[in-house]
Amino acid sequence: MRKVKLAVNGTLMRGLELNHNLLSVGAVFLCQTVTAPTYRLWSIGDLYPAMLRDDHLGAAIHVEIWSLSASALVAVLQQEPPGLCLGRVELQGGELVFGVLAEPYLISGQQEITRWGGWREYRQSQP
Repeated sequence: MRKVKLAVNGTLMRGLELNHNLLSVGAVFLCQTVTAPTYRLWSIGDLYPAMLRDDHLGAAIHVEIWSLSASALVAVLQQEPPGLCLGRVELQGGELVFGVLAEPYLISGQQEITRWGGWREYRQSQP
């Protein structure tokens, strides 16, 4: 069975609230890495992050790479909050993988957290 790589940048990451959504479909953790320096990150109500590509104001964002089947990928995406979707994410070094991205409407009025470099780093900075 062919596997695909998925970049995750929030609550699907190891040890966080929705990681069980990956584990329950047999996804396998491959590595931690960062994106190309072309992404921005927002906190959506402090519940989960939303990442968008921005070639001009972007930065490298910490992500985890997971391997899973195409059917498992669909099952995981069906459980994501509205406004999060599947896209292509460029990693440091230029590799393109599937990734969880945001539809632009989702970030309206939300706090940008790009300067922290990732969801874990942002959450650890909060009291």
